[in-house]
Amino acid sequence: MALVIVSRVHPSSDVWAPEMRRLMPEIDIRYWPEIGNPAEVDAVLMWQAPEGLFERLPDLKAIFATGAGVDAIMGDERVPKHLPLCRLVDPSMTSEMSEYVVLQVLRFHRQEPTYAAQQRDRVWQVHSQPHPHQRRIGMMGLGELGQDALRMLKPFGFQLRGWSRTPKTLDGIETFSGAEGFGDFLASTDILVNLLPLTGETEGIIDATLLARLPQGAFVVNCARGRHVVDADLLAALDSGHLAGAALDVFHQEPLAADHRYWSHPKVILTPHAAALTNPLTATPQIVDNLRRVRDGRPLVNLVDRGRGY
Repeated sequence: MALVIVSRVHPSSDVWAPEMRRLMPEIDIRYWPEIGNPAEVDAVLMWQAPEGLFERLPDLKAIFATGAGVDAIMGDERVPKHLPLCRLVDPSMTSEMSEYVVLQVLRFHRQEPTYAAQQRDRVWQVHSQPHPHQRRIGMMGLGELGQDALRMLKPFGFQLRGWSRTPKTLDGIETFSGAEGFGDFLASTDILVNLLPLTGETEGIIDATLLARLPQGAFVVNCARGRHVVDADLLAALDSGHLAGAALDVFHQEPLAADHRYWSHPKVILTPHAAALTNPLTATPQIVDNLRRVRDGRPLVNLVDRGRGY
């Protein structure tokens, strides 16, 4: 079986190939653009498609994404619609994302940004601390990542709730769904976490209308995609005092422009798309499994529903 890897790093620095060869010694790994005989290539592993990829690989059988999100591939008109597309479900990345969510929720709950600002100004002042059961955490997106983050938050005693496009039942979580449940979900959320997939329906979802429906003094955590947020609306809500703070890991343009207001905004915690990184050691078994499924003609795992976009 031949797999083409599309990567920005030199093949000598590739972190995927050694583990793939250990798990599947017969695998034939090639690096774009040195693909050899294109008729021998069965699948491609990539984040984004380079120019000419699909013209040179007319007999491709599957596309494997190197991340959980597939918006960069789904939004590319050059990608053939008939090809199966598999997203990556990496247990290590899932754990890292949950760690990030817990970190930011606890930061806001324990008023760490306020105390950090006081330290810079040499101010000694204690603030009353709400009990966790008084704090309402709302998760937008109840897929693999959203559900795991909520599980990690459970031991702290927060009021946990979640919203998704379609109804879901989760133990110990108050769930809302669809447009009819969105307003009630937002109105009862003190710290909003976004882990939705990026689709045509969810792009720009965190806008002035959504933010106005959150309680005064709410916080926003966005670790999904930058294009979920209307930046001007988020900044306006922070400037007006309606929002008390935001933790942002993803942005419309990455790297974030040096003159962007997020860098210096006193209510923004910023990280460089580092909340959760794919770990080839834990992610490779899924890719190898899917390669064998391609070879054997069996159904692929973590197949993307192109109609839904995830």
